[in-house]
Amino acid sequence: MVGEPGTEKITINIGPVDLGRIDLLVQEGHFTNRTDFIRTAVRNQLAASGPAIEHTVARRTLVLGTQHFSRRDLEALRDAGEQVHVRVLGLATIADDVPVELATATIASIEVLGAFRASRAVKAALGPRIV
Repeated sequence: MVGEPGTEKITINIGPVDLGRIDLLVQEGHFTNRTDFIRTAVRNQLAASGPAIEHTVARRTLVLGTQHFSRRDLEALRDAGEQVHVRVLGLATIADDVPVELATATIASIEVLGAFRASRAVKAALGPRIV
């Protein structure tokens, strides 16, 4: 089964008593299924932690949301003799048409709290730069 577009799959271990409590809430119609319960719980916890997250994002100068690097973006950095430090809370992507040489010439480091998508070759080449 494939998840919703724009989501990442995670696996968690949960005790049988907690799982039973979740199942009871699902059976009673409070949630449509276990996944609905878990997503709701995660969103509620993130909302409660909102001020701490915002403070940390501001302090660490992270991009909040999605940051995409196209081949053209990285070529412009290369032509200007610059490198970028990718710092994202959310999703960072590098276009599939970006060659390894261009990525390694322009990306100094990568710190992603969330998901990082790039071709296998680019990911492998940038591996030592991923924080």
